[in-house]
Amino acid sequence: MNETIHQQIVISGLGGQGVLFVTRLLAEAAIDAGFPVFTSETHGMAQRGGTVVSHLKVGPYASPLIRPGQADGLICLKAENIAAHGPFLRPGGWTVVNSDADGSGRLDADRIACELGDARAVNLVVLGFVLAALGETGKPLLFCSPAGVEQVLERRLAQREPALKRSLAALAAGAAAARAEI
Repeated sequence: MNETIHQQIVISGLGGQGVLFVTRLLAEAAIDAGFPVFTSETHGMAQRGGTVVSHLKVGPYASPLIRPGQADGLICLKAENIAAHGPFLRPGGWTVVNSDADGSGRLDADRIACELGDARAVNLVVLGFVLAALGETGKPLLFCSPAGVEQVLERRLAQREPALKRSLAALAAGAAAARAEI
């Protein structure tokens, strides 16, 4: 890969929402594309429902943690976490939030996942949205393509065809929501 990527992303949600799964998918997509990657995670309560935040750095970084004011993007699977993790964003950084409020970078992933018949797919709906969303410059927000993440899912869920189909449908639904916003 000739292109140098520098991207720092904070992913935030609650235990059980799949924050770590999204982080792993993106990290594997980065590795598949030949980019160096660091991840770090913090669990709040050691149970379902506690705050979970992960840091993902893609590019030639020396440490895994993102400092406040340095993240290029913030993915919030729970809107309430913006207050706690919003300060990680750099000026001009982007945010994608699972929220039923109208606004740029907001989608009601809970509703979309329920319409798909899989309320647990919120994380993949949000990820699909981020993968298809474009920044202010008209370029994709993330370093990887939807196809790159789909390949990771296909590899991870190769022996679980129903789970793979549900996961790909959730990604596609999130991407459709992003395209509808443009």
